[in-house]
Amino acid sequence: MTKGEALLAKLGDKLSGVRGRITPDAEMEKITWFRAGGTADALFQPADEEDLAAFLRAVPEEIPLTIVGIGSNLLVREGGLRGFVVRLSAKGFGEAEVVSPTQIRAGAATPDKRVAAVALEAGIGGFHFYHGIPGGIGGALRMNAGANGVETRDRVVEVRALDRQGNLHVLSNADMGYSYRHSSAPAGLIFTSALFEGYPEDREKIRAEMEAVQHHRETVQPIREKTGGSTFKNPDGTSAWKEIDKAGCRGLMIGGAQMSPMHCNFMINTGNATGYDLEHLGETVRARVLENSGIKLHWEIKRIGDFRPGREVQEFLGQLL
Repeated sequence: MTKGEALLAKLGDKLSGVRGRITPDAEMEKITWFRAGGTADALFQPADEEDLAAFLRAVPEEIPLTIVGIGSNLLVREGGLRGFVVRLSAKGFGEAEVVSPTQIRAGAATPDKRVAAVALEAGIGGFHFYHGIPGGIGGALRMNAGANGVETRDRVVEVRALDRQGNLHVLSNADMGYSYRHSSAPAGLIFTSALFEGYPEDREKIRAEMEAVQHHRETVQPIREKTGGSTFKNPDGTSAWKEIDKAGCRGLMIGGAQMSPMHCNFMINTGNATGYDLEHLGETVRARVLENSGIKLHWEIKRIGDFRPGREVQEFLGQLL
């Protein structure tokens, strides 16, 4: 019996009322943009918010839950994930709609780019930055995603979320506790949707701003590669890519993983990289930047799961700590 089969057998008929899709022994490499990673015991894709709440009430709290978005900035380790991975479905959580002349409500599985498109169509300004962020709204809410001088916290009015017991919470902008690439909202909350506010703006001006964002991405970022976007957060007073470059890590490769020669704060899978290759490369870069400039880079990519025995990766490779 596989780990996934054992998990479902343990739960018996507790999930009989759940309408979403359950996949035992799910290969995480299929849903991450890096196309690398281990296996989850089971993957659950809820049909809608009500279905997710029913699932949360049915699954005992001792069974681990891991929440993932569209997998754009996610590195899954080779040892995989225990318990359930919850991934919100596009059908139940992937729509964005205009609810007032300046407001948009979007599900947590909605691509950021889709929200920018809806805002353009409605003549709502302030969302052009989402056109260049390769992720989903759930991740944007959790990480305060931003670009081009605008951040998610500048647009959020309120967020709907469920806790581990399936209870609904509605959080204000202040409740989210935003700072640079971070929210201090409780880690156990699962964001399901959010209300955003912009301002009236001419569509042609919005379109020009979006085109400028796209042109910038195409000229300086490896957007056609298997990548997780920005690998490290920018340190105070400098840029991560500048410190990586100064440490001689532009184009650096370990196995099938490489720091992009085009933009050296982007890590890419050149074809056959494992989760180990990617994390080992990242920690090698962190160690070299620390040695070169004394700066400790912090991961922007989320790393989850267990290491495969014998293939553990220490922070900064265990050096200079």
